[in-house]
This record gives sequence, structure tokens and C-alpha cells, in this order.
Amino acid sequence: MKIENPKTEVPETKELNDRDYLNGILECLKNMSNNFSIALNECSNDTMYQEVFTMFKETKDMARKTYNVMFQNGWYSLEQAEEQKITSKQNDCSLKMQQL
Repeated sequence: MKIENPKTEVPETKELNDRDYLNGILECLKNMSNNFSIALNECSNDTMYQEVFTMFKETKDMARKTYNVMFQNGWYSLEQAEEQKITSKQNDCSLKMQQL
């Protein structure tokens, strides 16, 4: 079962449209947050860590807002997971945690 909103139609031409711009922005934000995550592991002092962490959080928040706009416009959809698959993943994670 899909969870989705009605699609906002955009022109299908060689020029970029709103969906294309948002998709590019979201991809950029994802890459930036991944790089900030790496930088957090490499920070040499607490002040630098806090600065980078603030940028990381702001970037993640912007990515989430961008995703929400895309979802609201029907450019992203979700699939409802089957209960059996969710339970199976939970059991796998619990087992791995016990092994640690």
C-alpha cells in the first residue's frame, strides 16, 4: 500500500522545473550532512565540534523541510511496511544488541 499525495504537475521540458530544483537541493543537503557527520568524528576540540554540530543539525533540518515539501507535492511516496517485516527487523536488531 502506497502513502502519497496528489502530484503537482510540472512541465516536462528540457528546462528545470520546481521538482528538479528541489530534488537537486535535497541531494546537496544529504551530501552536506554526510560530510558534516564525518567532520564531527574528526573534530579536534569541543568548540569546533559544537560549531560543526550546529551546521549538521541545520542542514538535516533543511533536508527534512525540503523532503516534506516534495512529499506534499506528490513527488515522493512511501510504502507501508508489512507488520511481519517490521517485527523481523526489530528481532534482528534486538539480537545484535544482545550480542554487543
